[in-house]
Amino acid sequence: MSSKHPIVAVTGASGAGTTVVKKAFRNIFLREGIQAAYIDGDCFRRYDRVEMQAAKKEAEAKGKVLSHYGPDVNRFDDLEKLFRKYSETGTGTFHRYVNRTLAEEAGKEEGTFTDWENIPQTSDLLFYEGLHGGVVASHWTRREMSPSHNPSVIYERRNTEENSGVDAAQYVDLLLGVVPVVNLEWIQKISKDTDLKGHSHEEVTNQIVKRMQDYIHFIVPQFSVTDINFQRVPIVDTSNPFIAGEIPKSSEVITVIRFREPKKYDFPYLLRMIDGAVMSRPNTMVIPGGEMKQALDVFCTPLIHDLVQNKKTG
Repeated sequence: MSSKHPIVAVTGASGAGTTVVKKAFRNIFLREGIQAAYIDGDCFRRYDRVEMQAAKKEAEAKGKVLSHYGPDVNRFDDLEKLFRKYSETGTGTFHRYVNRTLAEEAGKEEGTFTDWENIPQTSDLLFYEGLHGGVVASHWTRREMSPSHNPSVIYERRNTEENSGVDAAQYVDLLLGVVPVVNLEWIQKISKDTDLKGHSHEEVTNQIVKRMQDYIHFIVPQFSVTDINFQRVPIVDTSNPFIAGEIPKSSEVITVIRFREPKKYDFPYLLRMIDGAVMSRPNTMVIPGGEMKQALDVFCTPLIHDLVQNKKTG
């Protein structure tokens, strides 16, 4: 962490809804006059699209599975290095993975990477949104399996000096987790990948199954170190997410919010500011799903303000 060069990270699995939180933060930064350097988690992918397809085929021939959640596909070390560099100097080197929107804007081929560039030293803070903003991946290595084994991804601990591990979370000043209950997460992913990416329902379902071990080891543990977790819980039947016809509306969801350090927050004030909010535990608030943006604004604006003030006076 750094008082001079703060880092804010929003982390969650594919289909969790981190992009919605990113938009809310953009509004906060605009209103507060804060210049943020934006980093997407995709820029730490190990392969471009063509390379990824080749790597998948090679892995499958060996009875392995590659997923976007694990270290075989992501450069956790580069993510940690960027966080450390920015926290120390206010800059760092990154490139971007070219998605459909960026391909149109930058004239680049979709599925490739842009050229490397430096974060301007004029930024007030670094804002990360992606899969691994709080990743702590120490001492895990993929266990070799023969092609005859069930191609699940299995990890075992390895304690060697060569693998001292990665701890990106240690450099983050404000870490938020976006965590729908898993059935809702799957419904959102299936809808997104079939509607926007053109994947078949079967392809997305198989992808969910194959990446489950990486999800358990490299996504879920992050939510134990987040400062605030936003967990969206449907109040309609999602018992079989693979046949769900539509994503539950905001009126059909409640959001459970867990605060890691509850003493830092004035809960009577926060309850007054959010319609329908109640405390279910001393560190947990429950709000209607439609109040998510209001909650982000009420909770996070003063936290961001404090980070920027500490930067100026630290």
